[in-house]
Amino acid sequence: MRARRTHQMNLFSVTVRHEIGKELEVISEILDKNPEVLDCIFVDLTHSCRKDTGRKGLNAEQVLRICVLKQFRALSYEELAFHLEDSQVFRAFARLDMGQYPSSSALQENIKSVSESSWEEIHRCIILHAQETGIESGRKIRIDSTAIETDIHDPTDATLLFDGVRIITRWLNDGHKLSPQPDYQFSNHTRVAKKRLMSIINAKNSDVRVASYRDLVGYSCRAVDYAVSAIPVLESYKNDNLLDILTAQHLAKQLERAVGLMRKVINQTERRVFNGEKVPASEKIISLFEDHSDIIVKGRRDIQYGHKVFLTGGVSSLILDCQIPRGNPADTDLYIPLLERQKELYGKMPRQVSADGGFASKDNLVNAKELKVKDVVFAKKRGLSVLDMAKSSWVYKKLRNFRAGIEANISTLKRAFGLNRCTWKSWKGFCCYVWSSIVAYNLQVMARIKLAAV
Repeated sequence: MRARRTHQMNLFSVTVRHEIGKELEVISEILDKNPEVLDCIFVDLTHSCRKDTGRKGLNAEQVLRICVLKQFRALSYEELAFHLEDSQVFRAFARLDMGQYPSSSALQENIKSVSESSWEEIHRCIILHAQETGIESGRKIRIDSTAIETDIHDPTDATLLFDGVRIITRWLNDGHKLSPQPDYQFSNHTRVAKKRLMSIINAKNSDVRVASYRDLVGYSCRAVDYAVSAIPVLESYKNDNLLDILTAQHLAKQLERAVGLMRKVINQTERRVFNGEKVPASEKIISLFEDHSDIIVKGRRDIQYGHKVFLTGGVSSLILDCQIPRGNPADTDLYIPLLERQKELYGKMPRQVSADGGFASKDNLVNAKELKVKDVVFAKKRGLSVLDMAKSSWVYKKLRNFRAGIEANISTLKRAFGLNRCTWKSWKGFCCYVWSSIVAYNLQVMARIKLAAV
């Protein structure tokens, strides 16, 4: 039976002397002053089960605090489980009961249950608390975008084909482990597919490379055919053991998804390698595991595989807002929507806005002025007049320099809070990972501001 929060604290208080412990103590006070953040987490934890039966499990308060700890210290689940068992400060912050030592799998299951909308609501409550306490007014903001990678290797057609052969063969082999064994046949081409992959990587001329690609595509097509013949067999699998039936159905769904992706990979390989076409980025598959990943190119810099994230920061270094669109939209397209989201959050438009040069356009300047933003500054002029953007050159320079501060905020998020690379799976996992990291970052910023004021 789940609970929202821990109603009775431990009798033994923990004396905090270390800087990290003092920050956690202030963060704990902030969370205590905003108990409404637990409601959405409680709904996520209990939406698929009865609330009045079953094991007690971690309550909503513990799940939130544990996830904050994970992102606050950029810990893996194994490391998090160890620290929750070993550290008195961590246990006191998480408000774990005596004898309560959650395993890494239990931690992962509970943290992954929290939805993106819940994290966004928690973020909103924290930002409004910062406004109420005078930490951030939202009257002066800065906007920038960055790319966050998904947890995939650099994609090539050859590695994608080999990945497809490997995972389809593995799942087909898992199906044959059921008893009685499903009636489908397949051959394991993983070894020869790897040889062709290495031939492509080490090819010294195009003829050898293309010939190896043809062989690899042939073996990939065979693996797809094996999967296509196995899917209906696994879907109609019958057994006295319900677990085996569910396993077979799950394998059928996995194979069906893999077949769809592999056909696209084979198609793009034939178009690019054999026909010499340039396949548009929007039509490419760059991962069989994280197929939601986008190809992000910013200026002349290296290509990144993940998602573009738009961030709005304030004077206090808090991240006031975040947008995670699909695809690779231009910065100019998101400028006005980001301003409108600020109005929804604070009830009025910011007085001054400073943004990266990629957001600069005449339409954005005109539209922002119509929305009653007094000073609209872009880091690069892009043909715009300084006096059209700000009331004076001095104000323009001050706001342009102010915008540079968000680069440091983004660097901290990537370096200390793990936002350089998302390690959670799926599109939902990516969004939750980004929002949870921002929540942990904002709580640390607020804690440091309060400690500095003491």
